[in-house]
Amino acid sequence: MGANHEENSLRYRRAQSVTTAEEITEKEKRARRSQFDRPCHKPRDSLFSWTSEFTNFTGLVNWGFLMLTIGGLRLCLENFLKYGIRVNPFEWIIVLTGYNEGKNYQYPSIILLMYSVVPAVISLLIEKAIAADLFTQKLGVTLQIINLLTEISLPVIVLNFSNQEFSFVGITTVCMIYLVIFLKLWSYCQTNHWCRNGTRTKKSKSLRRQSLSAPNSNALVNAEQDQNSDHEKTDDMMGIVKYPDNLNLRDLLYFLLAPTLCYELNFPRTTRIRKRFLIKRIVEVIFGMNLILALFQQWMIPSVKNAVDPFSQMDVVRITERLLKLAVPNHLIWLCFFYLSFHSFLNLMGELLHFADRNFYNDWWNSRNIAVFWSTWNMPVHLWAVRHVYIPITEMGYGKGLAGIVVFFISAFFHEYLVSVPLQMFRVWAFLGMMAQPPLSVISKFVERKLGVRWGNIIVWSSLILGQPLAIMMYYHDYAIAHYTPK
Repeated sequence: MGANHEENSLRYRRAQSVTTAEEITEKEKRARRSQFDRPCHKPRDSLFSWTSEFTNFTGLVNWGFLMLTIGGLRLCLENFLKYGIRVNPFEWIIVLTGYNEGKNYQYPSIILLMYSVVPAVISLLIEKAIAADLFTQKLGVTLQIINLLTEISLPVIVLNFSNQEFSFVGITTVCMIYLVIFLKLWSYCQTNHWCRNGTRTKKSKSLRRQSLSAPNSNALVNAEQDQNSDHEKTDDMMGIVKYPDNLNLRDLLYFLLAPTLCYELNFPRTTRIRKRFLIKRIVEVIFGMNLILALFQQWMIPSVKNAVDPFSQMDVVRITERLLKLAVPNHLIWLCFFYLSFHSFLNLMGELLHFADRNFYNDWWNSRNIAVFWSTWNMPVHLWAVRHVYIPITEMGYGKGLAGIVVFFISAFFHEYLVSVPLQMFRVWAFLGMMAQPPLSVISKFVERKLGVRWGNIIVWSSLILGQPLAIMMYYHDYAIAHYTPK
């Protein structure tokens, strides 16, 4: 009896065994605090536990930046000691001005860039002809498709079937501009098609209502006409443009220069230009371009050249070492290019043109899986794909999965277009890399669901850091074999 009584007393004095700290009841907490043993313990989780809800890791972030800075300085010193100072601003001028193209005072890249306005004007003329009933809608759509296909094919045709010499930067710029114009004109034609169908549907409904013979229907029609006239007066007072009043050269040129790929008849506009904001963006563009070119010359080009032999010999260990070594400068340049393009340059154009929608990117760095990354890092392309490809396909009755595959197929095709055309060699590495994104998205979602958001985000960063340099190494290897190997 005495032993049992002592065991029970010990059991009552001991805290209740629980799985997590939150399961301890408030009643037991009060009971413990009422004792005379001066308790100093309370339910708490370790700070690195997810259940602790601790979020202030500023010191660790500072430590991480310091370690990255020290590692970056060491890599810079190693690069300078191994290759010397390779930065040469005079080469930048030669490359950017297309000096190699101007041997006979002919600059084919500049000529093609000037000609890029012609397909846009042709598209405007076709739209005006359709609106004036000079063309049937079927004929007009056919002509627009031919115009778009001719526009995107022109750099390929000129590059392969002419004797003109293009610089790599020149033809790359041409392909990029022509692709942007292609996407803009696609949006321009499709949006005007929506407006045209909507206007005709509205008119046909109005005519049907006016043809009603019932007495009450006339009063209803008159009321609707008065309401429509009120809406029209309000729109006129607010300066709202309606179809087909938008079909003019000034409206088209504004859209071609605006930092968006999706056409609207009435873009949101700002009232003034912020001079301080504009100056900051100009400085960032100038500094960012010089920084990217310097990193290419000093760091990227030597690393890529040194990767040719391991690929030729298929030495897996050396290929891995080259890949990891190339990943750092490539990723740094990619981050600089992202900031330069999506923040500095697009905000610069938006400020100059009073364009109010500056949502050029979302927090892609927090992406929990690959699908979230592709829907947040490049908002102009994402909005274009959703508005002009994804939604129209689903509205036709097809599934979302098929619509997503079509979006990635179009993206993969144009990624390959931007690489293979300037290099003048057809490879499928960029195409396959983009088409690998849907299955990789499924894998990252599975990892996110099973292991948590953090591991899904690690998958995203790993694909960005390692995927791009692998593609660069393969393209440069094929280019070097094709152009520099003695025959």
